[in-house]
Amino acid sequence: MRVRVSPEASLRRCAVCGLTALLLLAGAAHAVEPLYGKNLTPVSGLLGLPSMRSAALVPARDMSLAVHGALASHAVFDGAAAGEALRLDGETHRLALEWRYGLAPGWELQVELPWLSHSGGSLDALIDSWHSLWGMPDGGREAVPRDQLDFRYLNSTAAIALQDSVSGVGDVTLGLHRALRTEGNWRLSAGLGYKLATGEERELLGSGAEDIFLVLRANGLPPQSAWQLFGQAGYLRAGQIAGLQAAQERNLWFAGLGVSWTAHERVTLLAQVDAHAAPLQSNLTALGSSALMLNVGARWQLTDRWALEAGFMEDIRVETAPDITFQASLRFTP
Repeated sequence: MRVRVSPEASLRRCAVCGLTALLLLAGAAHAVEPLYGKNLTPVSGLLGLPSMRSAALVPARDMSLAVHGALASHAVFDGAAAGEALRLDGETHRLALEWRYGLAPGWELQVELPWLSHSGGSLDALIDSWHSLWGMPDGGREAVPRDQLDFRYLNSTAAIALQDSVSGVGDVTLGLHRALRTEGNWRLSAGLGYKLATGEERELLGSGAEDIFLVLRANGLPPQSAWQLFGQAGYLRAGQIAGLQAAQERNLWFAGLGVSWTAHERVTLLAQVDAHAAPLQSNLTALGSSALMLNVGARWQLTDRWALEAGFMEDIRVETAPDITFQASLRFTP
């Protein structure tokens, strides 16, 4: 029997996670940018949960650009005694253009424009071979045809379904950030974000509703150290998603903590853990349990202004995120 956690308890847990992360951060003169990462499951991916990012803001009158790409493979086949059923079989591709601009000293505007597609994809054979090589469970993949799209969720009060490939613009996100600490050995900033309903909800490209979030971020490392810690914690108020209103959780916490290591003057290795509250009131792990994800990757500083990063994200709490997400980003900084 699974014990449900009230929104108030979730918010308290979010605050504790955030304060713990901030107390662990010791400080740094140069704040490292965390890896970009999103939970692209067809329900959590509709929410405006922000990726981890640096607490350091773009200088006034300067701007930075980034292109983020992700390919996620889904494989969830689950049901509950109460007549609740979930089937997630397919792939999600996401491409996002991120623009940051320094409005004034200590103030930054951030805009993210995403494009998404859902399809049967082509990774099933590769993932099946990988699972077979290491003797890992395949989560029921062997019982369904390869490379098909089948997203379905049904209970007595809510339902979503998608079985035809789709693509299009996702939900645009705006963010306003304020630097809270820029001196000494650590950085601290706060942000206010707003997700617009620009994606088509019937094709699971958007939620059909606006979300708003508040977030606190920090970066730090000991002086002269090649290591750096970074983290974030926040709260999201979700708009009502079409077809899921009766089961939806609208008050969600999110948090993350990561570490970077400068292995070479132009190579940085990063690992981070991201988490967020369950999107629905559900007896199924994929929808009713808090998500926990591991994001691992490397960044190559191609020039003083251009950087390329690549990595992957795994669901530490199985089924609460895609089976695997491959990610890459190209960044330009002033």
